[in-house]
Amino acid sequence: LRVVKFRRTGESSRSDEDVISGEHEIQIEGVCTELEPIELEDGAAVPKEFANPTDDTFMVEDAVEAIGFGKFQWKLSVITGLAWASTNAMEMMILSILAPQLHCEWRLPSWQVALLTSVVFVGMMSSSTLWGNISDQYGRKTGLKISVLWTLYYGILSGFAPVYSWILVLRGLVGFGIGGVPQSVTLYAEFLPMKARAKCILLIEVFWAIGTVFEVLLAVLVMPTLGWRWLLILSALPLLLFAVLCFWLPESARYDVLSGNQEKAIATLKRIATENGAPMPLGKLIISRQEDRGKMRDLFTPHFRWTTLLLWFIWFSNAFSYYGLVLLTTEFFQAGDVCSISSRRKEVEAKCSLTCEYLTEEDYTDLLWTTLSEFPGVLVTLWIIDRIGRKKTMALSFLVFSFCSLLLFLCVGRNVLTVLLFIARAFISGGFQAAYVYTPEVYPTATRALGLGTCSGMARVGALITPFIAQVMLESSVYLTLVVYSGCCLLAAVASCFLPIETKGRGLQESSHKEWGQEMVGRGSHSPGVTRSNSGSQE
Repeated sequence: LRVVKFRRTGESSRSDEDVISGEHEIQIEGVCTELEPIELEDGAAVPKEFANPTDDTFMVEDAVEAIGFGKFQWKLSVITGLAWASTNAMEMMILSILAPQLHCEWRLPSWQVALLTSVVFVGMMSSSTLWGNISDQYGRKTGLKISVLWTLYYGILSGFAPVYSWILVLRGLVGFGIGGVPQSVTLYAEFLPMKARAKCILLIEVFWAIGTVFEVLLAVLVMPTLGWRWLLILSALPLLLFAVLCFWLPESARYDVLSGNQEKAIATLKRIATENGAPMPLGKLIISRQEDRGKMRDLFTPHFRWTTLLLWFIWFSNAFSYYGLVLLTTEFFQAGDVCSISSRRKEVEAKCSLTCEYLTEEDYTDLLWTTLSEFPGVLVTLWIIDRIGRKKTMALSFLVFSFCSLLLFLCVGRNVLTVLLFIARAFISGGFQAAYVYTPEVYPTATRALGLGTCSGMARVGALITPFIAQVMLESSVYLTLVVYSGCCLLAAVASCFLPIETKGRGLQESSHKEWGQEMVGRGSHSPGVTRSNSGSQE
């Protein structure tokens, strides 16, 4: 008997580029024992058994697209959002509440209060790359669980700090743990179908705003009666819930395939298909060539060198401008308008340096309103990111922020000032969200977590520098401060436009040995349940 190889009608043959891409696909040819011919359009007959050829293959991307968005992704969205709200949001928001409290209670000078905030960013900056490396080497779930448990442990211990030096060290260790939480976005993105990925990652950012709102409300209830120690302890408890739910989380199927654990990847995909009530694709799961994972040099290959450098500057500019605007908002609101900053500085210098004020109910209300201004940023970004693309969304966000910063040169009233600051914050937060969508999409599975980790580390560098601009430089020149922020965002807008790769409408790249986009283009055109065939033509 002659072995018949053929493609299904409507399936495109794989290109030579796909064959030599490094993916080792096993083609099995069998011998038919029962001949039940089936008629083809041209009248020819082939054995029925060959109507479902054994050389059909599919990749994890194909399976995720075929299974679609369903019950599993909804559960994953809530769990990922919980990690985002309880770490990045609550633990960061608590800094603005803790600093003035300790300033008054322990009579700390201003530089020690500022150091209490900076040490958290130092911890985040020093650990971001490490957590990314761990996630690429040992799995996304492993890195995420360790970082969350680390943050939970030292977050609770912070509530028992007896003196300033202890709380400084413990909050730095909390920041070290927070540096690994962005890996939740990596894990989340690798389970999302292409059409839902951008919207879902953006909606996860809503949990940031929810977490900060919850932290402010918790402070209103706890601070007047129980004090800051209980606030630190209670703020860490949501992490305990996430640590328990981590046992439900599966490891990324993409990571399992890349690391050679094909059976585990198939089991994960079958579990998702069962929960979503969708069929698994037919055929064999491609075993990609095992690669060295989590290597820094892979971020600087010819295909990704410029992408990495430009993304580092974009993430730096995002954090530099976002946290700078948060600090400037307080300064501008206290002065009334930009033109009153200099005169208010002279009045402050005349006062006793030991004077301190506890946060009032009105202060908490202002914090709440400032946080709520980020919701419009999510909605705008959600609306435009799949229409104009990731690169243009980031560029637009930076341009609007820069324009609003320049408008602050005018001596506007309090109401106009509030509108400009809120628009600027909404768009710079939207730019941050777009970067969180773009970065996991642009890097291959082998370096995705490391790429996101290094970008997050560069963002912490920007957050470390910005207090010296928003507070120290502001004392010398308001306008020079605004020029620095506006100029930085203009450069970031240009950098966004010069990114070599647009990831809109593309699947996640599996292998770093393939030219970017070869395996991605047209992936969205595959219908659910249809697999790919290795055979080049009918015989």
